[in-house]
Amino acid sequence: MSATFYVFVFFMGATVGSFLNVCIARWPAEQSVVHPRSRCPRCAAGIAWYDNVPVVSWFILRAKCRNCGLPISPIYPAVEAIIGFTWVASVWWFGPEFVALRVAIFATILFGIAVTDAKHYLIPDGFTITGLFWGGLSSLIGAYLMSQDPFASPIDALYGACVGAGAVTIIGWLGEVALKKEAMGFGDTTLMAMVGVALGPSRALLTIFVGAFFAAAAFLLVVYPVGMLRARSRGEKFEVPLVPFGVFLAPAALFTLLCGSSIIAWYLDRIIG
Repeated sequence: MSATFYVFVFFMGATVGSFLNVCIARWPAEQSVVHPRSRCPRCAAGIAWYDNVPVVSWFILRAKCRNCGLPISPIYPAVEAIIGFTWVASVWWFGPEFVALRVAIFATILFGIAVTDAKHYLIPDGFTITGLFWGGLSSLIGAYLMSQDPFASPIDALYGACVGAGAVTIIGWLGEVALKKEAMGFGDTTLMAMVGVALGPSRALLTIFVGAFFAAAAFLLVVYPVGMLRARSRGEKFEVPLVPFGVFLAPAALFTLLCGSSIIAWYLDRIIG
């Protein structure tokens, strides 16, 4: 495949990333992602199509709104670029096949979930319902094309949705009993239903364990040391912050999609062998 093809794939992904920016900004506020069209978050002026080219326009405008001249956050082109490179990596790894599109879209939705949960402690239904619908539909298409790997078959997708949602709900209930407060939101349940559709039951369960490992590592290596230093510098008592689990479940789901089968096979080989 030529470099021109990869450039095309990058801008296709970056365009999806541009729409993802809209979803991240509007869904937590329960606003439509269709109307009104893209606008400056500061002066509310509509953005013309030639000022809305992914990544490129931000540099051409020198990171400023054409109408009010106020700065445009670098987060917007960063998200576009990350999604663009994600799509390129998917096509490079899997080739120009339907499975590459499935991986790219799955990763895009997971990225949106992680960012939104980190910012707002919320997983909008727009992400998870879209992921559920796309996961089910793409599973049927993949079965028709006889190209499923690394995704679950339609039957496993159905079982996976039930197992993923059920398992995280039970864990949330146990956490609530132990901590005497809400430990898991409904967004985590719908997220794991979406993940289960893509991965199937065994890898859905593995995703929860991997997500918990990521969360524990982040807490021990970053959250706790930084929190303790800040608390001591202010003469305050350190309080354990609320951790948005979706931030860790999202990358865990992508990791498990790509590596979960090998991990499970290695584990079973160790147990049986």
